Amino acid sequence: MRFYQGVRSLILCFFRKILFLWVRTDVSGNTLEDLGLDPEKPVCYVLQYSSLSSRLVLEQEVIRANLAGPAPELPVKNNSTHSFFFLYQRVGGLFRGRRQKPVPTKEFSELVKFGVNHPDKDVQIVPVSLFWGRSPDKEKSLVKLLLSDTWSVAGRLQKLLLILVHGRNTYVQFNQPLSLKLVVDEYRNNEEKARRKLGRILRTHFRRVRQAVLGPDLSHRRTLVEGLLRTQAVKEAIRETSAKEGIAPEKVRARAYKYADEIAASMSIVTIRFMERVLAWLWNRIYNGIAVSNIQVAKEAAQDSTVVYVPCHRSHIDYLLLSYVLYKNGLMPPHIAAGINLNMPIVGPILRRGGAFFMRRSFKDNPLYATVFNEYMHVMFTRGYSVEYFVEGGRSRTGRMLPPRPGMLAMTVRSFLRDHRKPIVFVPVYVGYEKVMEGRSYLGELRGKKKQKESVFGLAKTVRKLSNSFGRVSLNFGDPIPLANVLDDVRSTWREEAYDAEFRPDWLNDAVSELSQRVAGNINAAVAVNPIGITATVLLGTERMAMDEGQLVRLMDQFASMLKAYPYADTVTLPEGDGKDWLAYCEGMGLVNRLPQKLGDIISLEGSNAILMTYYRNNIQHLFALPALVVSLFENKACLRREKIIFLTSVAYPYLQSELFLRYSQDEIENVINQWIDVLIQQGLLVTLEEDKLGRPEEGTEAMLRARILSRFVIQTLERYHIALGILRKYGSGKLTAAELEEQSTLLAERMSILFGLNAPEFFDKTLFRSFISNMQKNDVLIADEEGRLCYGEGLDEVAEDARLVLSVEKRQAIQQITMMNA
Repeated sequence: MRFYQGVRSLILCFFRKILFLWVRTDVSGNTLEDLGLDPEKPVCYVLQYSSLSSRLVLEQEVIRANLAGPAPELPVKNNSTHSFFFLYQRVGGLFRGRRQKPVPTKEFSELVKFGVNHPDKDVQIVPVSLFWGRSPDKEKSLVKLLLSDTWSVAGRLQKLLLILVHGRNTYVQFNQPLSLKLVVDEYRNNEEKARRKLGRILRTHFRRVRQAVLGPDLSHRRTLVEGLLRTQAVKEAIRETSAKEGIAPEKVRARAYKYADEIAASMSIVTIRFMERVLAWLWNRIYNGIAVSNIQVAKEAAQDSTVVYVPCHRSHIDYLLLSYVLYKNGLMPPHIAAGINLNMPIVGPILRRGGAFFMRRSFKDNPLYATVFNEYMHVMFTRGYSVEYFVEGGRSRTGRMLPPRPGMLAMTVRSFLRDHRKPIVFVPVYVGYEKVMEGRSYLGELRGKKKQKESVFGLAKTVRKLSNSFGRVSLNFGDPIPLANVLDDVRSTWREEAYDAEFRPDWLNDAVSELSQRVAGNINAAVAVNPIGITATVLLGTERMAMDEGQLVRLMDQFASMLKAYPYADTVTLPEGDGKDWLAYCEGMGLVNRLPQKLGDIISLEGSNAILMTYYRNNIQHLFALPALVVSLFENKACLRREKIIFLTSVAYPYLQSELFLRYSQDEIENVINQWIDVLIQQGLLVTLEEDKLGRPEEGTEAMLRARILSRFVIQTLERYHIALGILRKYGSGKLTAAELEEQSTLLAERMSILFGLNAPEFFDKTLFRSFISNMQKNDVLIADEEGRLCYGEGLDEVAEDARLVLSVEKRQAIQQITMMNA
């Protein structure tokens, strides 16, 4: 027997080496850390269908990863490397065979029997999914049906062809182990039921993994486009357009076809594989690595739901990076909403085959186009395709999260209301750069330079930057947002109502608004703090953007420890190392200057770098917003009662929340502020006094310096609010419209930025003033009269007086003088 097993092992080893002369694998989840295996319990690996080639691949990857070896006590096939079993016997003959119910293997049944008869023993069952190529089917492509590892079970001849064609693109995914003991405990007296339960669990698991990795079947693009024109909504839009414009229906239908053809993606797995190799080369050339965090969220959501990826938008690299990371981690790349400006020669066709579908900037005045686009999106969602779009609309030029635009979110909600059989889950993604590729062009645009249109020539100019180093890039996946949960909170009876393609319920805007806030909040809650951001935050908090090296290092360490003392969210990631490492990294990136000095080197920001670093500071500004707000109240006040601090911060919070997309609700904020006050006391930034009063540290101490720098993290935001309030009070109630107040506030802020040398382009950003004014109206601080002029009561004067606590005398006087001149 031993001789026979030895010969068998040698033969299998020979076959494995022959197979891997051709096969190349991409493996995920096979590390001890990912699997979390208990070394005290035996491990058994399970593949779905019996196959010699699959078994050989599994064996090779177990050896490579140095995973748990064989467990002789288990009644499954054992050899020199591992214990494994197949869930089902291979079905079919030489080619594909007839469709029939898969038959559970003898080893599977024996393992269940072992679990039932040995209640004191447990076995860790590790499901392993293997894909020869990762091509979804196309409904009318015979070649793909024959030569793709799809939803069908391959016969022997088909498997041979499959390995020859796709063997160099084989994907293997190890998944979290199941406990045999937990599965069979419920049926100790009924082995048959225990077998059915474990089979059902494994069968469901393999189905969900295939759904996530392969995605749904891809329709032939022409079939999809023609199908859109046959939908009831598009037919009705064609009739209405024909009647309105007096054009023959055939011509309108041809126009609708042109629109659909312009929009639709034409995803090609060949293009995706090609792009994967090109992008792997690109990332290795321009980045020092890609850090991915919490991707398990996306893997779990993709198994049962239509996933909508909603990343922040910092660079054109965003969508390439996300698709690459998803594909490398065993997920089908999403269909990506791209602006029609990217549908240019050469680039457009490549993006379309990579999954991009194109949309026009606005189609309010073109109901036919709007209907075609809506129906295309509806097809995507109901068929289960993953989709990606940027809720901000465009790229952030300031490094802050931009206010979400409702368009795509509203389309998604309306589609789900029409057909909610397939759940939709939003997966927020934070993309963080240490050096954004478009940084210099953003500076030009913020200084008033006209935004350049995308073109092939512009792309050629970008290629010249590929010799530069852009540091490390991070992709953090935030907490998922099931759309059904949002609708339940806004309208509990939404499932009982009937919807069609044109129906817009009166509560739709509320649902979209709530969804947009959760998406933006969860993106910001997944922020990746990097050395550039924390260095920029501290240096920009100094008066002259310069500091002694030792002091700068200590401050960075202290502010990082503050973030650890009261974490903003579990999905936030912090940089490795300490302040000394971070400063050295920034120097290596050429973003800070060092002035050697005998008493200690001075680190500073100069020239365009000083403005560029505000971008990276703004990436993480929301993490420090609340402690900075608390400390800022002591700028002009030596002590305050705790209840006064909580009151003032609660008043300011709705405006900070709206601007920075903070995650806490108004009901939570009092408790959060209390906890931050305790942390600030522990960190020495506040001092406890008698009668429940709190005071600032003593002047001249490092604690006072730290408190002053911390307050500057948010002080410019508060100054901007005071500018708007100051203009309102000088003109008086009922004198200015919202547009006039916005214009006056922007001009005054721009003037102050020049007078006081503020290197923060967002300080005089019109959209921020617009948002602040809108929120004052929403909170009934301002009320517009019949002529649109803003009226207010005595409450606004009280708020304005309290706001004076955070402003220096010099800036209060400047605001007062300028507003008096313009009143």
